[in-house]
Amino acid sequence: MAATLAAPPAPPARLWTRNFGFYFTARTMAVLGDTMIPVATAVAMLSLGFGVGAVGVALGAWMGAFALFVVFGGVFADRFHPRPQMIAADGARCAIQAGLALCLWLGHPPLWLLVLASVLGGLATAMFQPGLTSLVPQVAADPQQANGVLRVSQGVATMAGPALAGTLVAVVSPASVFAATAVAFVVSGLCLTALRLPYVEPDRSASTLQNLREGWTEFRSRSWLWSVILIWWVLGVAVWGPITPVGAVSIIDAHGKAAFGWAESAFGVGCVLGGLVAIRLRPARPLFGGAVAMLLFPLMPLSAALVPPVPLLMAGYLVSGIGWAFWGVQWATSVQTRIPEDKLNRVAAYEIAGSILAVPLGQAVAGPVSGLVGVHRLLFLGAVVGLGCALALLAVRPVRRLTRATG
Repeated sequence: MAATLAAPPAPPARLWTRNFGFYFTARTMAVLGDTMIPVATAVAMLSLGFGVGAVGVALGAWMGAFALFVVFGGVFADRFHPRPQMIAADGARCAIQAGLALCLWLGHPPLWLLVLASVLGGLATAMFQPGLTSLVPQVAADPQQANGVLRVSQGVATMAGPALAGTLVAVVSPASVFAATAVAFVVSGLCLTALRLPYVEPDRSASTLQNLREGWTEFRSRSWLWSVILIWWVLGVAVWGPITPVGAVSIIDAHGKAAFGWAESAFGVGCVLGGLVAIRLRPARPLFGGAVAMLLFPLMPLSAALVPPVPLLMAGYLVSGIGWAFWGVQWATSVQTRIPEDKLNRVAAYEIAGSILAVPLGQAVAGPVSGLVGVHRLLFLGAVVGLGCALALLAVRPVRRLTRATG
């Protein structure tokens, strides 16, 4: 009897293709620019004599414009194509940042101009962001590996952006930070232009309103998707919204300003490590594996509440970052591989909007609530809620039972 030999496994697809290299560079530069803008805006406005309230208005204007228009960004990306839309958005963001740099170099721009620039910047980013998700399966044969590498890059850029902005502010001027972000968006746009993607004829038969409805139908038809977003609303209000302002007060009071920066950097390092782990570790049920990792996330608000010695504080933030990044890779891969390609931009836009809308609400209530219950109690509450959200992810059947997409 002849023996039946199993065919050898196919070699893994090569990640670092020409397309992925350009996409990787574009995304890294875009994140770098995005993380430099809040530092540049805050320092520039304070140096011009505007108060903290004005800084909050400008940053809130950016977030509000982004949250309101990101769904339309997804619709337009599906109706036309994400790449030209993203290139146009990069061009607009470059012009906005270069214009701000010029205004600062020439004199004292008024508050209305700075707020208007923030609104336009948020609008442009809303047109850019949905395409980030849908392009990954087009530039990488293995979305899991690609998302792991991108998560590592995002962690590095998130650490480097504010550090570079702070250095430029100290050595040169706030205007130089806006000029640097303009350059970052130019590089992003050029790399996106260099992508060689197959032409896909989009369906433009439906109206914008019909496209919005169809995207919403796709979104709500997947219980694993909207269940996570509902949980994320709770996490955004109770943890992500308050953690930066309230965590900063707690840590700075105990250990000084430098310690808060070190803790934030440790979280970024944890995100890099979590991304590296996600490249190698591929759970058969990705959201279940990601939810288990999310059990580590409450260590960040818990560490900020306890304010232990700085090394332990940084360790708590680092471990929290590992769990957060590992979840992020599993989530992004699930969305990219479980949603039909022709509807992915719209669904991703609803997902993005649902994920971030709760954060400004959490930021708004953080001050009054911390005044009522105290900074440390609010952070302890955030740790408890964070743990509850991780357990909720594990408890929701469609989330924990979602399997990895094949093919």
